[in-house]
Amino acid sequence: MTQYPKRLIEVDLPIKRISAHARREKSIRHGHISTLHIWWARRPLAACRAVICAALWPDPVDENCPQYFRDLATEYINNFAKKAIAINSDLSKNCSTEIWNKWQVLAKPENQLNSHNPQHWNILRNSLLDFISDFANWDNSTQPDYLETSRNLTQAAHEALGGIPGTKPLVVDPFAGGGSIPLEALRVGADAFASDINPVAVLLNKVVLEYIPKYGQQLADEVRKWGQWVKEEAEKELAQFYPKDADGSTPIAYLWARTIICEGPGCGAEVPLMRSLYLCKKSNRNIGLRIIPKPEEKRVDFEIIEKHKNKWVVADNPEIEVKNPSFDGTVKRGSATCPCCGYTTPVASVRIQLKARQGGANDARLFCVVTTRTSQQGRFYRLPNEQDLEAVKKASLELKKRVNQHTGNLSLIPDEPTPKGGGSGAGRAFSQRNYGMDKFHDLFTHRQALALTTLVKLVKDVEKKLADSQDKGLADAVQTCLSLAIDKQTDKLSSLGRWDVSRENPQGIFGRQAIPMLWDFSEINPISGSAGDLKTALEWIIDVCKSNYSLNNTGQTQQANAASHPLPNDFIQGLITDPPYYDSIEYSDLSDFFYVWLKRTLPKTIGIPFNDELTPKEEECIVNPIRGKDKAYFEQQMGKAMAEGCRIVSPEGIGVIVFAHKSTSGWEAQLQAMVDAGWTITGSWAIDTEMGSRLRAMNSAALASSVHIVCRPRNTNDIGDWRDVLQELPQRIHEWMPRLASEGVVGADAIFACLGPALEIFSRYSSVEKASGELVTLKEYLEYVWAAVSKEALSMIFSNADTTSFEEDARLTAMWLWTLSTGNIDNSDTSETETDDEEDDETSSKTSKTGGYTLEFDAARKIAQGLGAHLEQLTRLVEVKGSTARLLPVSERTQYLFGKEEAQTPSKTKGKKGKKKEAEQLNLFAMLGITEEEDNTDWGEKTVPHLGNTTLDRIHQSMILFAAGRSEALKRFLVEEGAGNDQRFWGLAQALSALYPTGTDEKRWVDGVLARKKGLGF
Repeated sequence: MTQYPKRLIEVDLPIKRISAHARREKSIRHGHISTLHIWWARRPLAACRAVICAALWPDPVDENCPQYFRDLATEYINNFAKKAIAINSDLSKNCSTEIWNKWQVLAKPENQLNSHNPQHWNILRNSLLDFISDFANWDNSTQPDYLETSRNLTQAAHEALGGIPGTKPLVVDPFAGGGSIPLEALRVGADAFASDINPVAVLLNKVVLEYIPKYGQQLADEVRKWGQWVKEEAEKELAQFYPKDADGSTPIAYLWARTIICEGPGCGAEVPLMRSLYLCKKSNRNIGLRIIPKPEEKRVDFEIIEKHKNKWVVADNPEIEVKNPSFDGTVKRGSATCPCCGYTTPVASVRIQLKARQGGANDARLFCVVTTRTSQQGRFYRLPNEQDLEAVKKASLELKKRVNQHTGNLSLIPDEPTPKGGGSGAGRAFSQRNYGMDKFHDLFTHRQALALTTLVKLVKDVEKKLADSQDKGLADAVQTCLSLAIDKQTDKLSSLGRWDVSRENPQGIFGRQAIPMLWDFSEINPISGSAGDLKTALEWIIDVCKSNYSLNNTGQTQQANAASHPLPNDFIQGLITDPPYYDSIEYSDLSDFFYVWLKRTLPKTIGIPFNDELTPKEEECIVNPIRGKDKAYFEQQMGKAMAEGCRIVSPEGIGVIVFAHKSTSGWEAQLQAMVDAGWTITGSWAIDTEMGSRLRAMNSAALASSVHIVCRPRNTNDIGDWRDVLQELPQRIHEWMPRLASEGVVGADAIFACLGPALEIFSRYSSVEKASGELVTLKEYLEYVWAAVSKEALSMIFSNADTTSFEEDARLTAMWLWTLSTGNIDNSDTSETETDDEEDDETSSKTSKTGGYTLEFDAARKIAQGLGAHLEQLTRLVEVKGSTARLLPVSERTQYLFGKEEAQTPSKTKGKKGKKKEAEQLNLFAMLGITEEEDNTDWGEKTVPHLGNTTLDRIHQSMILFAAGRSEALKRFLVEEGAGNDQRFWGLAQALSALYPTGTDEKRWVDGVLARKKGLGF
């Protein structure tokens, strides 16, 4: 086997600090490429930047590291340390305190690193890692000293590893998507080649990797100049359709509700479909609507009410108080309740009515207008007037006239088909067709379509004005950026955008990765000068241009299928990519929303084909049963993509594959594809890239981190001995797990992060054989990996105690809860929450939560198997339903632990004082399904339960006694019955206290039991 110098990422990575920067980045806006244009599941730049540096730079401690790199890296780090501590240095403000203190030490003449002193190599390694962790900070991404040093190190590494002097290492991302990885490759001094099968993704990469680095400030200036021209012309053309109020106020948003006709007997009233009656809901400001039924007129009226001090009053007449107003909307899970008669029209009928009207956006009910005033700050709310309704009618007539006059190959308003949706995978994200929105023009009201087509025409006018430009490339870049600004308007200016009552601003269609149904929607005024308008869209794009001037090199973009890559063999130094995950995101269907508008605005000379009806679907790597793409198809395509990646990487090159799928089958398929393609896996790192406020199921194993799998092209055909592999595995896991725990990586994240080190043992061989000659499959090996991880985790949970003394139910419960843990990570940032706007009955996630702790069944089975436990024998502890397994909450184990008779006994004790406490206990026992019988009121006081069969059973019994307030019974149970005499009881209780999530009943109850330990003499 050829020995190559290990890269930093193969030996260490400061994941805790990188994760903190990655999480913070989710709330950063101005200048970030996420504000250039929507793309789904973009990688945080912080994580990409850190990973690319660590993947390209050798580890100076490694015996095979070229001395040339050590020499230059030492020089660059010594110089950086001196700059960091220099008086009046801007750099000192950009370093974290902990690392700046290290630079202070290193900058002293007597502490300067010496590249020829082997004792200094470890300090050099740690200094490089410290540099990477601070460089991951968004604030340092454009700081000159960080940029210069990182680029010098990248160049030194490239040339030391055999690169031709003067050339740069080439980093390729074949699933480039939103462009985070190739952008950061350029930033740190590499060349970047970004490809994607989706033309919208290729376009975004072209802007970021080619136009912005090439034209810099000039591009920003030209976009501002021509954007201003488009804005001024749009104001002239559209002003009459968005009239100002008589008092000079400017409408910034119009709030609409789709309607149906009530199907209640003899009613027939028009019912506005509304999720909520709040208009503004803040800690210091609350405004809402009150519905006034008019059954005789078969309609409802509205009245605006607001909260003054502690009471609600009519906004126009504050003397009138409104008692106990309800802000519940008229629609719930797709069914609509009539305010006039109270009849609920079922969801099927709601769909039929809206389907006949192509979604009902164009005959929706305008119920409120949001305005701003020049003399006052804030948002103001009023009911619509005749001028508002007349402007809407005029816009409809004008649009009809323009459609009739339009000529050209493409329709004026996009008439391409919307996604069909359906199926069991990501297709569920598209529900608009259930309501008749079969064409893209159905997603827009007439006035929205008029505004957007006007902006499209003006951008095409800019193209004519720039036709004689000296620099055609710059002209294309300007028009492309203006086209992206129009796309930002389509996001905000559709009938599927909502008004955010907590922020008082408009939100676009893509609150999540879906085109959902929205009952009431917000229509922005694109020329209002306020949030969401054209001016704002242009400013976002100009900011991105300005923030990326510092890129001193251009990248290359190309539309290409990752399964048949255009680059030649052994050509690149790094393959770093974030491939799609099964059916998680329907990229092509989602991007069609923008593609149909880009077809109408982009110049034809940009070199990216926007000629097809929609984005490519046939070769997209995804699971989509509706298109005949099953799991096998996805795995076949991913296997081809991984093989192509291995083909184009040079023999001494490196790969990093980002993966965050939470299913074990997803992981197995991805790893199988990599091993089969010829990769040897050499490491894995879990970087927490998700905000704590993201939409995710409570108490379920959602992978919080993106695991970066490090790999190398396999350069041997050796066959491994199964016995040697199994002997090495436990030790490798034993070395790795504490390292992860020290970085705050626990639970599901740690399990998946252990796969890299475990797979290095297996994947270094072309195959692994048993003594009999039978080949070992990856699937079989992974069963052993799960077992090794489970055993190691268990020894960590119980502080290296003898875990074999615990019964299987205790071992499984502890490991189950540990798998669901997320570590002590500060996820308090709520500046950007992902909200589920889906209100459709079939796809709504707003269902009642089931108690307990849920894992994917296959993960639960693997964990149990690794611990020597059998799920099928633990039905009193675990409930299996379909593809999920649920660890039962303690409350649901009452009947089993106390027997049927005891479980149905009352929870109130006759003659006891402390009514408040009793009420809480009664609530608890109601939750447990225990009924109250007046003739037996001393449950658990005279009758102490029999000791459970296992330590875990006895702990759960004591927890329930504590929860019920049966202190005497708990004392007798622990002391007289002897439950507390077993040291395993207290050891397991202590472990469970650490494992139960904070704020849960179980955590409170077990802590209550532990609090009695000392007082009872244990």
